[in-house]
Amino acid sequence: MKDKKVRFYYVPLTKKVIFCAVIAIILVSYGVFEFDNSNPEQTVFSQQPKAYYQGPKDKKEIAFAINVAWGTEYIPQMLQILEKEKVKATFFLVGNWIEKFPELVVEIKEAGHVLGNHGYRHRHPKKLSEEELIKLIKKNEELIMNTAQYQTNLFAPPYGEVDDRIVKVADKIDYKTIMWTIDTIDWQRPDAKVIINRVVPKAEKGAIVLMHPTKGTAEALTEMINRLRTKGYQLVTIPELLGSKNELGGD
Repeated sequence: MKDKKVRFYYVPLTKKVIFCAVIAIILVSYGVFEFDNSNPEQTVFSQQPKAYYQGPKDKKEIAFAINVAWGTEYIPQMLQILEKEKVKATFFLVGNWIEKFPELVVEIKEAGHVLGNHGYRHRHPKKLSEEELIKLIKKNEELIMNTAQYQTNLFAPPYGEVDDRIVKVADKIDYKTIMWTIDTIDWQRPDAKVIINRVVPKAEKGAIVLMHPTKGTAEALTEMINRLRTKGYQLVTIPELLGSKNELGGD
């Protein structure tokens, strides 16, 4: 029986193929395109800008995002607990709340927490024109600066409304759009146990936990922190979670 000959075929690399490969490498190196590793089973090309729902999954870190649009009753208690537990959170503030309670804004900032932008008014971003959306963000940016001498570039859209247009408009004025991984749904005023059970069992690396200054959240905060730490999580700010402390928020 004669041995079969194995044939090798040479496929020449054309100049066009080489040129496209070089351009792709340049785009990746300059960050025009990046690999999205949020799903390890599916690596694809994604294009910036994007909304941040979660931080990297390579560290056991979790961040608290506290949206503030109403009331003051439970903020002092939450600040005391965060101070006692040595936890820094990220507070997203609405403009009309800042105007009513400027002293609390300063207190939050001086306690070492990160300040974020939740819009000058709690309006629906999807219903706003580009000009109106920019005004919603920039007017509140100016208010935060004038109140606390703090420059932020983190934007949490009111009502959690987000789409590609909103993200692109925010990026146009150098803002990163911040969403969440785990929602406490504490605005429905559940008791502390419900809030804890909505967070702790769902804890995962890089998670952003959304909460508000409510009675249930204030009562749940200490146990929530302790149980997350028992599971090995470190509690950090959103800029720390995303690995860009100097770029994502700061005074």
